[in-house]
Amino acid sequence: WSWLNILTKKRYDTLRRVYGDLDAALQNVNEDLLKSLGCRADTVLKTLNRLEEFDPSVYAQELKKREITLISIEDDEYPLRLKEIGDPPIFLYYKGCMEILNQPCIALVGTRAMSPYGRRVTESLVPELVRAGMITISGLAFGIDAQVAKETLTASGKTVAVLGPGLASIYPRSNTKLADEIIKNGGLILSEFPLDTIADKYTFPARNRIVAGLTLGTVVVEAGEGSGALITAELALEYGREVFAVPGQIFDQNYQGCHQIISRGHAKLILSASDILQELSIITPSGDQPSSYTSKNASEEALHKALTTMPQSATDLVEHSGLDTGTANATLTVMELSGGAKNIGGGMWVRN
Repeated sequence: WSWLNILTKKRYDTLRRVYGDLDAALQNVNEDLLKSLGCRADTVLKTLNRLEEFDPSVYAQELKKREITLISIEDDEYPLRLKEIGDPPIFLYYKGCMEILNQPCIALVGTRAMSPYGRRVTESLVPELVRAGMITISGLAFGIDAQVAKETLTASGKTVAVLGPGLASIYPRSNTKLADEIIKNGGLILSEFPLDTIADKYTFPARNRIVAGLTLGTVVVEAGEGSGALITAELALEYGREVFAVPGQIFDQNYQGCHQIISRGHAKLILSASDILQELSIITPSGDQPSSYTSKNASEEALHKALTTMPQSATDLVEHSGLDTGTANATLTVMELSGGAKNIGGGMWVRN
């Protein structure tokens, strides 16, 4: 089904309702079924041809060779925040560490034609966001996207790149080395599209909804009127996520898009990373040195993975860690004494 590349959430739900699961539905793929799903005539022909030529074992070997993992919305690994949007991708291909998406994530997006001011803004925002334990997300395009990834790596943080094409080819090709560096440093690259998909005018807007859906909020760093970054911002707004925008000079065409969404009330004007962190209730760890805390048993390890710089109640931590209430509360007390967790009041906990 991923290779066929036709499943929207609506079509997926229809197939599950009619056939019970995707395996059973696959046995019934024909022209009538595809038309009933709303596929156009050219899509029907293309889909039937792709199905006929497809060899699952060969494709599986290719994924393994490239160290790429394919998951579906039915898998436990599938990002929880992405499930919450109205049109989540049914399939995700990824390379790197999927677990980082359980941490607080922030999207930073902007124009490919990055100005010196846009670069300076990125250099200012990213390090503080990284120090606050946030994972940055962008699209790995030229300009602001690539700069976000580079600044995150420089700050020893982890970043996620959501691609427009399939993972068989990095676009733009000049960012291939950057993609490798992202993975090498504990980050993640992902795409919803099969390996052979090339970037086009349809794949990028689709990619933007994933960027918006994975995050707590989206920051428009630099965007002119009609910029693709504004699509991501509007999608984030639609999904109930926070939207922020950086202002520029009123005569600067590269900031007309930012000014528009601020003036319409679609984005909050920000002047620093602390504005973002305060709005998202992210607690920046105290001190300049990383925590020396090491988990001493399985319970502490489970809680340490569940804890983030975003405050969570003990009830939330019980759910995320899989521990029972008594064990979680006792372990949190021990971890607070040893520097692994911090009670910030009101029954809320953060990673120290």
